[in-house]
Amino acid sequence: MSNVVVLDNGGGLLKAGFGGERDPTCVVPNCTARPSSSKKWLLADQLLSPTEDLTSATLRRPFDRGHLINPDLQSSLWAHLFTSILKVHPPNTSLLLTEPLFTLPSIQRSVDEIIFEDFNFKALFVSDSPSLVHLYEASRRPYGLVSKAQCSLVVDCGFSFTHAAPVFQNFTLNYGVKRMDLGGKALTNYLKELVSYRSVNVMDESFIMDDVKEKLCFVSLDVQRDLKIARKPGKDNMFRCTYVLPDGVTYMKGFVKDPNEANRYLALDASDPSSPAGEKEYVEQRVVNDKPQDRRSVDLTKNEFTLTNERFLVPEMIFRPADLGMNQAGLAECIVRSVNSCHPHLHPVLYESIILTGGSTLFPRFAERLEKELRPLVPDEFQVKITAQEDPILGVWRGGSLLASSPDFEAMCVTKAEYEELGSARCRRRFLH
Repeated sequence: MSNVVVLDNGGGLLKAGFGGERDPTCVVPNCTARPSSSKKWLLADQLLSPTEDLTSATLRRPFDRGHLINPDLQSSLWAHLFTSILKVHPPNTSLLLTEPLFTLPSIQRSVDEIIFEDFNFKALFVSDSPSLVHLYEASRRPYGLVSKAQCSLVVDCGFSFTHAAPVFQNFTLNYGVKRMDLGGKALTNYLKELVSYRSVNVMDESFIMDDVKEKLCFVSLDVQRDLKIARKPGKDNMFRCTYVLPDGVTYMKGFVKDPNEANRYLALDASDPSSPAGEKEYVEQRVVNDKPQDRRSVDLTKNEFTLTNERFLVPEMIFRPADLGMNQAGLAECIVRSVNSCHPHLHPVLYESIILTGGSTLFPRFAERLEKELRPLVPDEFQVKITAQEDPILGVWRGGSLLASSPDFEAMCVTKAEYEELGSARCRRRFLH
């Protein structure tokens, strides 16, 4: 077993494991919660227990809007992680930690303090997400463009915000990074508002609404067409589906009432109803599906709600934040601005090597929609090629694991002795470029 712990410390999830391995030992929520029925705070992996009823649980997170605002809470989560889950002895272990881009010096100081003074780690290396994603993708395809050109544009749609970051020779070009203050948390909050306004109050149900978002939301390729379909009554509405809330007795977790009904929308673009042939196929398919037992029946004994256009309006935020009154550019414009901040010689390569990572890129059809939005904004002589990572949530961690297993890793780290002699700010210069 490697003596390097790789910790991808995201705002939503903690991914931790040992350098050199393909998958992390654990992927757990980076938060603590107290169920309404208990006085005990549950940490990280305890929240994943199938027997825990997290309905209306009180949540505390160390991160807010992408910044570490509660170092003491983060320290207690890490202590639980290192002792109970990874079972490591920090004085004999090095740590590779990921940090958000543009972390404030005061936050960096408190993180260094926790690592070297509270946990006594032997050595530390701090990296940002885009460079690790680039490293992993370049090593996966040694003869691909990313590897040959040593250049890529990493689009990281995380929990707190979305970054478009150009990476050149394994270094993130800070002057080219563009950020949108929109991430998975904002999408969940928007979904909570829509459902609370239209059907049942779920403003306190963060865990349940995260699950609804992950299972039922998708990216629309034609919003106007889909809004028209979403207005149709009954079976004509291909987006209507029902989610059943946990009742705390027979089941502790919510679930989709009819998964087949939830996936009906997939037939839309396969046979586009706006074309005459597609219309016929769409009607035929609907007639086949229209069996009497399929008709929508709301079971009054269960607490459930129905979703229609919310399913695609929530991810739509990433592409059109202005429609919701946010004074921000959409993701496609964000990418163009990021590329334009770099040297003109890099433009064609960056457009051809866009890598999607982060949990919010898991929405079905995310890459197709992004390409559709991006193509009109990019000069005709450039090709646009978007690559989605095989597992966008673990991509950063796998890059870290690869780096931690490289022979140069020890030389790149700052040791505890150097930290004690030079202090935090001086040591941090080693991670700059």
